[in-house]
Amino acid sequence: MANHRICLCILLMAVGQPSFAIGAGLDVAQKPFGQMSDGTKVTAYELTNAKGLRAKVIDYGAILVSLEVPNRSGKLADVTLGFDNLDSYLGGHPLFGSTVGRYANRIEGAGFTLDGAEIRLTANAGKNHIHGGRSKRFDKVVWKGHPLENSEEAGVRFTYLSSDGDEGFPGNLNCAVTYILTNSNELKIRYEATTDKPTIINLTNHSYFNLAGAGNGDVLDHEIMINADFYTPGDKALIPTGEIHAVKGTPLDFTEPETIGARIEQLTQTRGYDHNYVLKNSDGSLVLAARAYEPTSGRMMDVHTTEPGMQFYTANGMRGIKGKDGKVYDRHYGFCLETQHFPDSPNKPHFPSTVLRPGQKYSTMTVFTFSAR
Repeated sequence: MANHRICLCILLMAVGQPSFAIGAGLDVAQKPFGQMSDGTKVTAYELTNAKGLRAKVIDYGAILVSLEVPNRSGKLADVTLGFDNLDSYLGGHPLFGSTVGRYANRIEGAGFTLDGAEIRLTANAGKNHIHGGRSKRFDKVVWKGHPLENSEEAGVRFTYLSSDGDEGFPGNLNCAVTYILTNSNELKIRYEATTDKPTIINLTNHSYFNLAGAGNGDVLDHEIMINADFYTPGDKALIPTGEIHAVKGTPLDFTEPETIGARIEQLTQTRGYDHNYVLKNSDGSLVLAARAYEPTSGRMMDVHTTEPGMQFYTANGMRGIKGKDGKVYDRHYGFCLETQHFPDSPNKPHFPSTVLRPGQKYSTMTVFTFSAR
């Protein structure tokens, strides 16, 4: 380890900017990505594996900016929607690649009761709360990045302290989100947190995928398999009713591979998919949640998670957003597979609990694995 650190210091002095060549074809490089209005500098971390797969993440919002994946011929393409520059992220966007928290998805009435106390949250979706609130939600703050030195993985660990009362949530919440790239073409995302007061937590990543390449048309021809027999129906505001319904016989049935576009027009209320699936995962183990395949490129993505649920969303309201390389993103140009606990769990006692207490550790994992055929 001592020799490794000496070599690392020599490398840093030689190139003039941080870069961590960590063996086995793995690399972590740091580059500037602009600065905030208060002068805070934002850094991009570029993770590369031996097979050429590349991921770029930034400490603003712990955002996954890009993910370059080979097709069946070995040609790389960026398969996530997003922007080339910080200003575009600061200008507002539909959570491209973002870490979402403290609570992903919706909470009815922007409130809940915990240990007999009524907790009021920021109402930012009409009378309801969604995706962590406004200014202090996790995609709008600068995290601290810590590159990983590991011969088996290229990664970066982001940490952030969410203060007691931010957006109404109780407790000082120490959070960590770790992005890890392996030589098996896996992108792992690990979420961890501890608190000093009873609170709730539900973290996810909100990347929009297009396996044909970001901006290269809609995703309606992608084939999707979702490993779930049930879903949680919602009202007009997409707040769960509390019921658990079977997907069989509905447009939500992806237990066998089907194209996204095959039945999407039947979903008139949501104008596409925006539904929480109940995964076959009752014990928190890492299980297959979904598989996506794009036939033109041959790219395939498997999603494994320790979470009990997953929101399948097809960018139903996206219109004319200018993204990376000047490409324009429109309706259904991406899909999200947001692994998570269920929406409105704090108000639905029979849903899996999202309560975190002092002395406990919140820990979840989602793994995106890429291949081609």
